[in-house]
Amino acid sequence: MARNPVVRSVYLALGIVSLGVAFIGVVLPLIPTTGPVILAGFFFARSSESFDRWLQSNRLFGGIVRDWRAGVGFTPRAKGVAVAAIITTFAVSVVFVIDSTAIRALLILLGISIATFVVTRPTKRQPTDTAINTP
Repeated sequence: MARNPVVRSVYLALGIVSLGVAFIGVVLPLIPTTGPVILAGFFFARSSESFDRWLQSNRLFGGIVRDWRAGVGFTPRAKGVAVAAIITTFAVSVVFVIDSTAIRALLILLGISIATFVVTRPTKRQPTDTAINTP
């Protein structure tokens, strides 16, 4: 946790903003959820023990943070949704919003980089039937 109270306040504010984006992502399919939740966990861990505990125990987002910190990774579904959201949002920006060819090229490279990062994270293994039935 940061020692400087100003830095802790900035981290806390950034954590709250990140978590707000994650909540929006739950409702709107084009807004990512996993990345902002992990970012909120990063900021809360450096700003407030109580916010960090709350996030880790949260029914909706706690598993994402706990799995990330444990190095367990993302489920294949979470990876697929994340990559689909990245492709969709970057494609909309490149095709409909940005006029500059140079900025389009940079956005495409950024989108590819982010998607590659997501895909190369560990994949969380799902329990098998035999593992469930084993005493």
